[in-house]
Amino acid sequence: MAVVLIVSENEVFKPSNTGRLILDTVKEGYVYQWNRTEPDKAMLALLEDSQYQPILVFPDEYIDDKSRLVLGDAREFCGGKKPLLIFLDGSWREARRVFRKSPYLDSLPVLSISPSTLSRYMMRRSDNEQHLATAEVASLVLDEVKEHNAAQTLHYWFEAFKESYMLSKSRGKVDEQRIALKDFITMSQNESPL
Repeated sequence: MAVVLIVSENEVFKPSNTGRLILDTVKEGYVYQWNRTEPDKAMLALLEDSQYQPILVFPDEYIDDKSRLVLGDAREFCGGKKPLLIFLDGSWREARRVFRKSPYLDSLPVLSISPSTLSRYMMRRSDNEQHLATAEVASLVLDEVKEHNAAQTLHYWFEAFKESYMLSKSRGKVDEQRIALKDFITMSQNESPL
């Protein structure tokens, strides 16, 4: 399995960005900055590479052509090709813009998830409580495509990231127990390498 992040220009320098955590978790990951008029040629070549089955991860509520939706087992859908999961990394407003203004994404199959919990991302909020941070979505998708170790690792890494970020913003007395970081370290010591 491989992952592509298409990052909006506003997201690149945000310290609260969670997309980069995905690249820390998966073995094969690519990141490209989105450009409306000049998409990255290497990215376009990757999307056309015959060894991969690109699958865009995006909410089905924005998909007009429902025949694009991947239903059932995403691995089976790939027909023996390596799944190439594509995440649009940015605010929901930015991600929708990338989705609408990127013709090279128009024909790709789409994997949509239905989260059973609300976002636990405290640094930024969407108007829609069902919208998750990029790392939260990726963790659920990785679990969906049976990459359970990567999904669990990303979940713990995301929790440690949130904890560290919030501690860096604290102006008062800081609780230095770092429970989420300790959980991540314990989990990573007990797991085989990705």
